[in-house]
Amino acid sequence: MDSLLSRLFSSEEEELYILDCMGYFMVFMAACTFVTLLFENVPYGRYATSKYGFPVNVRLAWFIQELPAFLVPFCLVFWTSSAKTSELPNQLLIAMYFCHYVQRSLIYPFLIRGGKPTPFVSFVLAIVFCLYNGYMQIRYLSHYAEYPAHWVTHPCFIAGSALWLVGWLMNVHSDHILRNLRKPGETGYKIPTGGVFEYVSGANFLGEITEWAGFALAGHSIHSISFAVFTTVVLASRAVAHHKWYLNKFEDYPKTRKALIPFLF
Repeated sequence: MDSLLSRLFSSEEEELYILDCMGYFMVFMAACTFVTLLFENVPYGRYATSKYGFPVNVRLAWFIQELPAFLVPFCLVFWTSSAKTSELPNQLLIAMYFCHYVQRSLIYPFLIRGGKPTPFVSFVLAIVFCLYNGYMQIRYLSHYAEYPAHWVTHPCFIAGSALWLVGWLMNVHSDHILRNLRKPGETGYKIPTGGVFEYVSGANFLGEITEWAGFALAGHSIHSISFAVFTTVVLASRAVAHHKWYLNKFEDYPKTRKALIPFLF
């Protein structure tokens, strides 16, 4: 894989420059996506529509679209000269990333019960994002990111790591609640209860937003920040849409429950 990268980039300085540009471009795309989502829901799940292409089986779609976010980083860490993987801060940040995507790409798809097919356009865009972001995050952390001595004891790293762990646990637990809403053979939607769902409609989204916000705080780079910003834009919009949908669907939906931030929003 080193030979491939050497063909793509004339020097490490050029590759690092490209990685930085990718981070800033993701922030720009987050801004564009924010504007777009003011008028259109992210077209998958309950908002899926045929105008975004033919349907792809939901389990197959989740597995294939998320797999590049695991495979590309895996190759970058183990099949390239990863100059920074011996450094503890880099190791821990890479471990946070892999912990999420091992669960998301290799476990989560096979636990899905039911679920609506994913439109082909959404499926392809997810693949592109996972390729793009997987390369950007892990190539930077494994080969370029330099942190001060004892960065792992810095308040930003400690607070960020704690936020990441809380968010990861919240995300996994909320997904578990959603999977078990319906008994075998049941169809239709139900009101999620338990855990953070007692406070917000988008508990799973809040968990993932918290994860990557913590990752950005601990990682302290445009690459991790841009990922957190993009994730927040997409998932906050989805949480608001879900909240409105629940309120319209169920007359007995808890009126005190917020969309994304407990007690506030």
